[in-house]
Amino acid sequence: MFDAQQTFISVFTDAYPSWHCIQLTDELCNSVSTNCKLPKNSWVWDWPNTSSIISEWGLECESSLITGLPASSFFMGCLVGGLVLATLADSSLGRKNMLFLSCFMMSFSSFLTIFSTNIWIYSALRFICGFGRATIGTCALVLSTELVGKRWRGQVGVIGFFCFTIGFLSLPAIAYTNRGSWRNLYIWTSIPTMFYSLLVYFFARESPRWLFVRGRKEEAVETLKSIASINQSSFTLKFSQIPCEQESWNVDLYSAIKILVERKWALRRLSAIMAVSFGVGMVYYGMPLGLGNLEYNLYLSVTLNALSELPASLVTFFLIDKLNRRSSLLLFTILSGVFSILSIMKGKLWTKLEIGLELASFFSGCSALNILLIYTVELFPTCVRNSAISMVRQALVLGGVFSPVVVAAGRGNKFLAYGVFGVVIGCSGLFAVCLPETRGRALCDTMEEEENKEKQASYDVMEGVVLA
Repeated sequence: MFDAQQTFISVFTDAYPSWHCIQLTDELCNSVSTNCKLPKNSWVWDWPNTSSIISEWGLECESSLITGLPASSFFMGCLVGGLVLATLADSSLGRKNMLFLSCFMMSFSSFLTIFSTNIWIYSALRFICGFGRATIGTCALVLSTELVGKRWRGQVGVIGFFCFTIGFLSLPAIAYTNRGSWRNLYIWTSIPTMFYSLLVYFFARESPRWLFVRGRKEEAVETLKSIASINQSSFTLKFSQIPCEQESWNVDLYSAIKILVERKWALRRLSAIMAVSFGVGMVYYGMPLGLGNLEYNLYLSVTLNALSELPASLVTFFLIDKLNRRSSLLLFTILSGVFSILSIMKGKLWTKLEIGLELASFFSGCSALNILLIYTVELFPTCVRNSAISMVRQALVLGGVFSPVVVAAGRGNKFLAYGVFGVVIGCSGLFAVCLPETRGRALCDTMEEEENKEKQASYDVMEGVVLA
C-alpha cells in the first residue's frame, strides 16, 4: 500500500498548477495558454506556491527534461535498486530483514524530501526512494507466500496486489486534503510507513523455508511452532529427522543470479517469464499514460483505469485455485492485445466503444500481471525465488520505461500507441507456452529438488507418449 503511494506521488507533487490573469483587460495575458513568458505581475497561481515544486521553485519555464527529472530519477532508482538489492533476500539478509530495510529506506528518504531546497536535491532523494522501494513488492510477495501452504498461496499473493490498488486509490484523498503543500503530502505518506517498518521488524516472522535452506534449522522450527497449531513435541521430533544441508553455492551477493543462468532449465524459465513480463509492463504502465490520445474525458478515464485494478485483483483472488497458470496467462495477454488493437478502430461505433475496449485491455493486463507474479513464485525454488521475482519485476519496469516513448509517438497516430501495446503484449504472452504448469504443485526449496522434479515431469511425458 505504501509502495503504491510513493510510486504515484509525483502525479500531485510535481504537477503543473493552474493559474489565472490578474489584469483581466490584458489581451495578451488572456490569449495565451502558458504563463511562461508573461510578465510576473500579470498572473498568479490559483493555489499557494507551496502546492507544487513547479510553483515553489519557479520551474514554469523549464524544459520537460528538467520538470520530469524527479519522476525519471525515481524509476532509475527502481532499476538500480532492483539490480543491487535483488539477491540480498536470498543470500544474507533474508526476506523479513530485506523488507524492513527497503521500507525504512523508502520512508526515511521520502521524509527527508520535505527539506529539499531545489529540484536537484529533490531528484537525488527521489532516486534514493526508488532505490529503496525496488524490492518491497518482491519481498512482501515471497515472504507472505512462503509462510502459508499451497492451499492459500494464490489468495495470499493476490492480497498484496489488492493492497497496492488500495494505496493507489488512497493517494488522491490524501493529496486533496493537503493540496496547499506538497511537503505535507510527503509527511503524511512517509511517517506511517516508518511505523509500519518497525512493525515488520518486531512482529513479522522470517520465512521458515529460507531459514531451512540456509542451514538454520532451529530457527525454522521455532518459527513454524509460533505460527502453527500443532503437537509441539511430535512436530519437533519429525522435523529433526529431515536432513538439513545448506546450499553451498549461495555464498555471495550474485550467486543466485549466477546459478539461474548456469542451469539450463532455470535460464529457460527465467527468459520466458521475463519476456512475458516486458510486454505486460508496457501495457500496465503505458495505457494510463496514453489515455490523452483517446477521444474521451481524461479525468474520468484515469479514474476508471485505477478502479479497474480492483476487479482484476478480485477475479484473481477467487479464481486463482481454479486457473491453470500457463493457459490463463496466455489467455489474458492475448485478450489484452486484441482489446488494445480494437480500441483504435475508426468509425462511429468504435469511437463509442473506445474507452470500454481500453478498460477491457487494461483489466486483462492487470489480471495477467497478478497471475504472472504468482506463477513466478511457483516456478523457482526457495534459494533463488526472491532473485527470480526481482528479475521479472525488472523486466516489468523496463517495459514501463519504453511506454512513454510509444505514447509520445502515438499522439498523431493512435496505432503507434495502443496498436503497439496490443502487438507487444500479445506476442510476448506466447512465451508462456515454454513454461511448465505449476497449479497445485508444492514449492521446492533447492535447485536439485526442482531439477529432479523437472526431470521426472519430462520422463512422465515421454512415458505417456510411448504408451499412447
